Amino acid sequence: MGPVIWFPGHEKLLGTIASATNCSLFDENGKRYTDLESGVWCTSVGHAHPRILGVMAEQAARLAHTGFSYSTRVVEAAAEEILALHGFEGGACTFLCSGSEAVEYGVRAARQLSERPLFLTMSDSYFGAYGSASTRSTDHWTLFDWSGCDTCPHAGPCDSTCPTWKKIPFGRIGAFLFEPGSSSGFVRFPPEKLINGIARTVRQNGGLLIVNEVTTGIGRTGRWFGYQHYDVTPDIVAMGKAIGNGYPVSVTALSSTVTKRLNATPVPYAQSHQNDPLGAAIAREVIRIIHDDNLIYRSSELSTLLTQELLAMRKKRRLQAFRARGLMVAMDIEDRPGAPVTGRIHRRLLDEGYVVGRRPGTNTLRIDPSLTIEEEDLRGFLTTFDALLTAEETDHA
Repeated sequence: MGPVIWFPGHEKLLGTIASATNCSLFDENGKRYTDLESGVWCTSVGHAHPRILGVMAEQAARLAHTGFSYSTRVVEAAAEEILALHGFEGGACTFLCSGSEAVEYGVRAARQLSERPLFLTMSDSYFGAYGSASTRSTDHWTLFDWSGCDTCPHAGPCDSTCPTWKKIPFGRIGAFLFEPGSSSGFVRFPPEKLINGIARTVRQNGGLLIVNEVTTGIGRTGRWFGYQHYDVTPDIVAMGKAIGNGYPVSVTALSSTVTKRLNATPVPYAQSHQNDPLGAAIAREVIRIIHDDNLIYRSSELSTLLTQELLAMRKKRRLQAFRARGLMVAMDIEDRPGAPVTGRIHRRLLDEGYVVGRRPGTNTLRIDPSLTIEEEDLRGFLTTFDALLTAEETDHA
């Protein structure tokens, strides 16, 4: 096993990476790889960004960690900037260490306010490694299977005339926990009218809307947050991964409506690194870099390039489908019994110097590059990917 326990289900494919800058990884022999996964969806503004390194050094030298009885101004300042992104003036934030924590904190806050026993979410959502949101037990959760909704022929809004819609026990739902795009790594985007209808109905019944933006937030989808592709206004938003650019910080933001209803009653969750100034300072700087460098617009522009090129590749039989929103892209490869095409392309991309994501045991490859990726690197990947698809058709026809 060795001294380090690796991620379950994921194979360690590379030797030791010695250094990284922006989207370039360098191994001990100096070979360069292009990181198209942002680590684990995390390095939103690239590895070793000089402004992030500067803030880390400056804040760590001043005050990195606080206790339960004292804080520092940077935490409040970071919270104010994050709340402004959501229009949550008068709301409040807490800083944590992981996306799992941020989602769980939001769920606990909503449970504290809910008079109904069930929370609703999509059956293919993933919310973290522990807590109520991860277990999704049937006594606390209703899982909605929307697998046929993306091809629904009905032109009107979702309502009780639909047999699938009728299965949702809205009278017992206290909150809707919405994940706007990850679908456990498969990158699927629920239809707008479905999400708008669910959110509207839950709200009409006095329920809350919680949004998990751990993978879709901080510019990933070509907007600041994934929920902005829908006509919804959240009450609680969980953020992680990209907001720390590789540093373990996450945030749960509560609207003013939620904080007023809590009425200073504490959410039953506390840990040693909650509201640490170092994480807060980094999160604030990530937001400022994205603002200053206009990276939301840039990610949308690069997404257009990716989409156009992948559409052209759809003519090749091996590329079954792709799904893209901003710099969040999944590509489904045609596998056949005894011919693991996806695994072969995944490894050949690595041989050519491109690190892409693959959900273990599936035919889906995923790219989620930093918003700062060079256009030249994206074009290099597209050229290589196209050549590998062509080789599969020629060599294994």
